[in-house]
Amino acid sequence: MVSGFKGVIFILSDFEITVEKLVYGGEGLGRLDGRAVLAPFVLPGERVRLRGVARKPGLLRAALLEVLAAAPERVAPPCPYFMRCGGCHYQHAPYETQLALKRAILEDQLRRIGKIAPPEIAVVSGEPWGYRNRVQLHIAHGALGYLEAQSHKLCGIEQCPIASPAINGAIAILREMLRDPRWPRFLRQIELFTNETEMQLNVLQADHPVARRFFDWCAERIPGLVSGALDYPAADHTWRVSHGSFFQVNRFLTGKLVETALDGAQGQTALDLYAGVGLFSLPLAQRFAAVTAVESGARAAGDLRFNAERAGLALRVEKTDAEAWIEQLETAPDFVLLDPPRAGIGRRMVERLAQLRPPKLALVSCDPATLARDLAGLAGAGYRIERLTLVDLFPQTYHLETVTQLAL
Repeated sequence: MVSGFKGVIFILSDFEITVEKLVYGGEGLGRLDGRAVLAPFVLPGERVRLRGVARKPGLLRAALLEVLAAAPERVAPPCPYFMRCGGCHYQHAPYETQLALKRAILEDQLRRIGKIAPPEIAVVSGEPWGYRNRVQLHIAHGALGYLEAQSHKLCGIEQCPIASPAINGAIAILREMLRDPRWPRFLRQIELFTNETEMQLNVLQADHPVARRFFDWCAERIPGLVSGALDYPAADHTWRVSHGSFFQVNRFLTGKLVETALDGAQGQTALDLYAGVGLFSLPLAQRFAAVTAVESGARAAGDLRFNAERAGLALRVEKTDAEAWIEQLETAPDFVLLDPPRAGIGRRMVERLAQLRPPKLALVSCDPATLARDLAGLAGAGYRIERLTLVDLFPQTYHLETVTQLAL
């Protein structure tokens, strides 16, 4: 049976497929009467029974009803909220299997989107549980937790196995506070960020008159709660991270990410684009005589200047868009580090790099699709991939980080 609602077609019948492979986004791909089918929580080679939920031309999305023939590597997920909570996608696979699947997905994205035959992909991994130093929690109907997959419905939780011990401790305290009539009913979202000694609590409605009193109440109960910036030790430095400044979420692999991105970087001049609080800028300033770090966010740029001054490193900080800065650059640096947001560096940046022709680049990416597009453009400008490394900052999820070193 097929029914339509607001332009979306729902397929109500059940059917069976064999899963061919996993694709980026956490779903498995199979075929039904020549149409591609995507379904979550499956593994390659499995025979599964599904129910269609939405259809587009040539594509059917489905929900998993039953695994009829399981892959030999399938395991029982340790989290009781898995398949309800929208945070994790791969807990039904052992960690070594997750890494192999992610490497295959990265290769597939590079070949299909970028038309790139990638070199051997190295993998850097760490502890797959208790790694997250930052979480966003939602509150509704007296419960606290995460949103369900592709939904605004709350999945209430008691603990989160991928969150750090300090965050799980704060979750337990906040759940207890929820029962208190003093809990502000306006509150719908909280962000926690921790170095395992101190904790930031960011209230979405921070300008609400009750927000300050709520923070003071939390500070009486949550150990190490700080009202301002938090100092985060990583990669042989300490980083001031203010509310709203980006910092990597994996507390075990931040140093490894820096080592991987800067491996072999040398010369006199370096440029760090999309620099954030300076995660790569400070180590670059220890290697190069002159380093410029470009960051558009006001708070992050302020943290970057503070972090460089505290470390006693000579570093030029420019608070502007990376694209605007590189447009006016006249001389190519010896090395350029790019750590853009999920949208990637884009055509304008690729074209400018092709004009300047810095001899060495390191591109840090959190989205393999935009990475494939950007690498295709850089390859067209004459850059070749020297090394490609998957750094698994997000175990149990489909997300992955990639470091690509390129040279002319």
